[in-house]
Amino acid sequence: MTSDLTADWNPGTYHRFRGQRLRPALDLIAALPPLPAGDIVDLGCGAGASGPALSELGRAVHGVDLSPAMLAEARATGAYRALVQADIATWTADAPPALIYSNAALHWVPDHAALLPRLAAMLAPGGTLAVQMPHQNNAPSHRVWGSLMAEHFPGRHDPATGPGILSAVEYHHLLAPLGTLSLWETEYFQVLDACLDGAHPVRRFTEATFARPILGCLEAAEQAHLITLYEAVMDHVYPRAADGTALFPFRRLFLTLTV
Repeated sequence: MTSDLTADWNPGTYHRFRGQRLRPALDLIAALPPLPAGDIVDLGCGAGASGPALSELGRAVHGVDLSPAMLAEARATGAYRALVQADIATWTADAPPALIYSNAALHWVPDHAALLPRLAAMLAPGGTLAVQMPHQNNAPSHRVWGSLMAEHFPGRHDPATGPGILSAVEYHHLLAPLGTLSLWETEYFQVLDACLDGAHPVRRFTEATFARPILGCLEAAEQAHLITLYEAVMDHVYPRAADGTALFPFRRLFLTLTV
């Protein structure tokens, strides 16, 4: 089965909440240590939202992403010296970068126990791996998608195929022996704007990312049914104000590893 939700990423849908998604990207850049000589790789660059800020570091910035639609948007920013369509899981740097930066991308890639040490090994001496990933899977906004799917459409989606990350302790044990590791979490209390179509803002936020593979398992009528059930729960967990906005706490995990 094919579906709009299983096709290429939709930059317009993703950027509905561009400001909320950009803030942690900038926070990660602000936390970078001094860098050695070398270029920057924006790994999983998406539509290039981080590109302009990365280019202000005074280095050539190279973007890597698997989505042609997102790469087209990134190219339009003019922030990248080169853009490469590649799978993060198998991508290899042509030359040792000073910085491999990945904002909200690596949670889609499995086997971090192998992936992150492999990325760190590509860095120039003194280089940094800087990563931000959502750490929201246990929150109602994410957990309810899976529980409703399992209840109403059992066997249609394997949760193991969805995005996910290790615990902070696991990242510490994995990466601390490789260099200087800084590891932290931030919970952002985001106010999501009302949706003109009456949809719950948390549904719109999550369906563009986390819920894509879940909804992609369903036909259109089934998607509509699941969305109705999900929105009913969201109205209790993240109640909308009179103006339709919703306060949406969102937790993210950050790390920098300098080798």
